[in-house]
Amino acid sequence: MHTVFKSLFFGLATIMASQASADLTYLTAAKALDVASGTFTEQPALIIEAGRITHVGTAKSLPAPAGATSIHLEGLTLLPGLMDMHVHLTSDAEDNFLASMNYSIPRQTVKAVKNAHKTLMAGFTSVRDLGDSGYAVIAVRDGIRAGEIEGPRVWSAGHSLSVTGGHCDDNFSAPEMKSVAAGVADGPWAVKAKVRENIKYGANTLKICATGGVFSKGTQVGIQQYTEEELRAAAEEAHQQGMIIAAHAHGTSGIKAAIRAGIDSIEHCSFLDDEAIKLAKKAGTFLSCDIYNTEYTLAFGEQNGVPEENINKEKQVSAAQRESFRRAVKAGLNMVFGSDAAIYPHGDNGKQFHTMVTFGMSPLQALQAATINSAALLKQADLGQLKEGFHADIIAVNGDPLKDIRVLENVAFVMKAGVVYKRVE
Repeated sequence: MHTVFKSLFFGLATIMASQASADLTYLTAAKALDVASGTFTEQPALIIEAGRITHVGTAKSLPAPAGATSIHLEGLTLLPGLMDMHVHLTSDAEDNFLASMNYSIPRQTVKAVKNAHKTLMAGFTSVRDLGDSGYAVIAVRDGIRAGEIEGPRVWSAGHSLSVTGGHCDDNFSAPEMKSVAAGVADGPWAVKAKVRENIKYGANTLKICATGGVFSKGTQVGIQQYTEEELRAAAEEAHQQGMIIAAHAHGTSGIKAAIRAGIDSIEHCSFLDDEAIKLAKKAGTFLSCDIYNTEYTLAFGEQNGVPEENINKEKQVSAAQRESFRRAVKAGLNMVFGSDAAIYPHGDNGKQFHTMVTFGMSPLQALQAATINSAALLKQADLGQLKEGFHADIIAVNGDPLKDIRVLENVAFVMKAGVVYKRVE
């Protein structure tokens, strides 16, 4: 036991020393990409102090300050840390689908700790977790903030709101179990109360399930669940308390009702029509489309215990969702990066970039979705770019992501808030 505690002590001491030495850092690389303009700076140099970028220049114009820790990333390209606006850290796609529903809250919390670390190592320095049980992700988020564990910045929704029997309720248990998901709320005032309850226990974003979904029992993906009045109640309460709110919405009527109700982002967006696109354009609504995970579900879902009903629903939405994504990009809607990681393995988030480019985005647009657009959705004016005054959330890759977006699948260097978490091997 003495050896274990000694190891833990020196591990924490190493982390603290790393953070202390990172108070003033001089960072150089071969190139840096401005994700707003799509232009590169050759031989960039950044000075980072107390977790923020204080100066931006080139190695020739900006010398290293006295006492700074110098990091030279020879041959690599700097980018702002990536942002995924739809993850579920407490779940693993590799686990048996039905068995995992019986995991205890402590077990799910352990999963979230592991997956937060994998996500950060993949270059995603900010995530929005859209639904868990028992506020497990809020606990993990707070542990990350306290420096007790490693992970990205986390916006956690707590319990997803659902109508009785809808997507996000517990429909897999037998009736005599009388199992009701903690986010179930019927009627505008009950919805408001549930929003307040999530915020009471630490949620810093919110989610409501407006339509049926793929990975639930007995729901139809295209069917609207919440009324527009209920959706508006959720949006008004969230905004009154300074929060942004997402709506899970596959079906057309649910998408349009959520947009009209003032929901900030629509998740999945499988069945868009012309009116929905016009409404989203006018309202400035953000769309988050998880268009990568289809292949994983269809290839591994059955062996991972996903019921036939759910696999069939994935087949129903996959092609339509990708076509809706293409049309949304063509219409110039506000698009963010949302992977729904947990439907496929955490740490593979970056593989969605190639799919986004395949279905209509330029590499720069895909990068903007995961940086400046996601920062705009979160209302974080100091995230998503390599600029003076911004948080020092920085990654580096080997290659040019505008020529080959797949370089983002293998991030070589990760810094968050000025602290290096992944070094070049």
